[in-house]
Amino acid sequence: MRTPLVAANWKMHGTKAFADQLLAGLAEGLASDECSTSVVICPPFPYLTQVAEAGSSRLQLGAQNLSEHASGAFTGEVSAEMLQDCGVRYVIVGHSERRSLYGESSALVADKFAAAKGAGLIPILCVGESLEERESGKTLDVVAEQIAAVSQLNLADTWHNAVVAYEPVWAIGTGKTATPEQAQEVHRFIREQLGDKGASVQILYGGSVKSANAAELFAQADIDGALVGGASLKAEEFVSICRAAG
Repeated sequence: MRTPLVAANWKMHGTKAFADQLLAGLAEGLASDECSTSVVICPPFPYLTQVAEAGSSRLQLGAQNLSEHASGAFTGEVSAEMLQDCGVRYVIVGHSERRSLYGESSALVADKFAAAKGAGLIPILCVGESLEERESGKTLDVVAEQIAAVSQLNLADTWHNAVVAYEPVWAIGTGKTATPEQAQEVHRFIREQLGDKGASVQILYGGSVKSANAAELFAQADIDGALVGGASLKAEEFVSICRAAG
């Protein structure tokens, strides 16, 4: 059985005071044994240590990005080792905003995936199509290419201790959401692309997930949780999503 997983991507939001308030709300909301979902918090880099020191056993620490390089003269970059040193366990790679706004190619994303794995971090690999690609019937081709870029690295146990998140770009921050049936179709396809390990890999849905649609999405056979953006900035809303997952 795959354990449900919900990850909060705070993106570039928050202050120290905001983080303290939100973390307190999450700790309180998730304190009971009613929710079996694994919960990961991915704050901006300056607040990683603050989240790590919050001390809640229910919250695991994640980062939003990392460098493909282990060290060196790369001003403004953060290495996998640095993240691990801050207590990070998970790291998002290839988020659609990194791909679209910062020009990250599938090859670069694959290198970041490898860097995370090499340091013992669990990468959350984001894949997904734009509205134009969906309307052109290219969704599965795009997703297959993004996954193949990682598979072709031929890492040892590529998909062991790794997570995949399907995030249709047209549904991120737009209020639009793929129907449960649309999401399930792509999740099933992703699982097939992962080969022998596919049955054990957690595959998350990301794209305007909120408490109102979470349960319907999580009811699908191949949706194991969510990568949550805006809704993760409100404790009550995010807790409701976590409870819907498991």
